[in-house]
Amino acid sequence: MSDDEKAPAKTPTRPIRVPIPMWDAYGRVCSRLGTDRTADLLNRMREQIKTHGDEQDLADLAAAEQELAERRSRKGGRPPRS
Repeated sequence: MSDDEKAPAKTPTRPIRVPIPMWDAYGRVCSRLGTDRTADLLNRMREQIKTHGDEQDLADLAAAEQELAERRSRKGGRPPRS
């Protein structure tokens, strides 16, 4: 991998347009479920890719999971999913 192709130092943020009341309600629901918005959205994205993705999508998902695992190992990891 060339210097230009190296992954950024941290996972980039992706802005989305969501009405504030919906975002607030979603945050409360996620909290009651013992998760947060990011984890919940990532899990939904995984489900969609696994269900509807083609070979390239699944390969990209595998690469993304590897990137997340490497980032977490440098940060001490995350608690196991419940």
